[in-house]
Amino acid sequence: MRTDRLYLSAICAVLTLLTSACSKPPSESGEAKSAAPAPAQKPSGYRIYVTCETSGDLAVIDSNTMAVTSTVKLGKRPRGVHPSADGSIIYVALSGSPPEGPNVDESKLPPPDKSADGIAAFDVKSNKVSRVLQAGSDPENFDVSADGKTLYVSNEDASGVSFIDIASGKVTKTIPTGEEPEGVKVAPDGKRVFSTSEGDGTISVIDTDKASLIKTFKVGHRPRNIVFMPDGTHGYVNAENDAAVVLFDAVKNVRLSAVSLGKPGQVKPMGLALSKDAAKLYVTTGRGGQVVIVDTGTNKVVSSLEVGKRPWGIAVSPDGKTLFTANGPSNDVTAIDLATQAVIKKISVPGGPWGIVAVEQ
Repeated sequence: MRTDRLYLSAICAVLTLLTSACSKPPSESGEAKSAAPAPAQKPSGYRIYVTCETSGDLAVIDSNTMAVTSTVKLGKRPRGVHPSADGSIIYVALSGSPPEGPNVDESKLPPPDKSADGIAAFDVKSNKVSRVLQAGSDPENFDVSADGKTLYVSNEDASGVSFIDIASGKVTKTIPTGEEPEGVKVAPDGKRVFSTSEGDGTISVIDTDKASLIKTFKVGHRPRNIVFMPDGTHGYVNAENDAAVVLFDAVKNVRLSAVSLGKPGQVKPMGLALSKDAAKLYVTTGRGGQVVIVDTGTNKVVSSLEVGKRPWGIAVSPDGKTLFTANGPSNDVTAIDLATQAVIKKISVPGGPWGIVAVEQ
């Protein structure tokens, strides 16, 4: 009897071991288990793209290292720069017209090379220009339509704004605006595009659906660039020769008031950018060498900081933490920590940095 009990106990022990082994996960029972593939990691940070007017390059800066990662030849006089809605294409205005500038005798300048005019489409993935779109005569700046299908381009020596069909790469219409058009900005509703006229001191408002002029109104001496408040009811434009930025009503299309930034001639407002919450307006001052900060709630100057020689283009990082300026004569880009309003780095780039944008990777 005792022998039978011992025999039964042995059988139970064996069965228990077998059951335990079968119930273990494959990795514990010695069977191979393939690991699930890791999800693709999206590159962190953002890139800063800088157009270099005199060298003809596009400089690409990595936000993680704050260093230039590549320099790409674009063509003659790259200036205005804007990304496509998805950030896959960086559009850049190219011009074969020689730089004029103050006190330049135009009769002694070489003839313009019209074959060099256009909008370069820089493909971010391949890191090269994929094509050049027609853009009318002497394109300087532009904006992209809300649906991403059209570019609105200022043609300085043609005194108008051209509509460029991106798919075909051709000009479909040109709207006469005023003398020396420069800044172009699509309103937040996407239904209107606003263009500054340096020579006439005006803003022209264009209906994007009808491709027709709605109104032209005076704002100040030598306006260049425009930004809109998020709700689209108001905007700001610089008045370079007045050393001011001007607040305007973007519904009634009238000038409201000016914010003085300093003494005319010493301070020359150029580029404009809003903080992420639109509570602050940042203004580059050209020969003034500073960025001036305006409170958009009170429309008063709250501070200023030295950034470099003749800062022109300006951009806020996608996370709203860093401000960048393109400083032409010193061939560098200044990075500013907006929390402390301190310069954190100066980044060397090729000749004559003009325009700048910061785009999420």
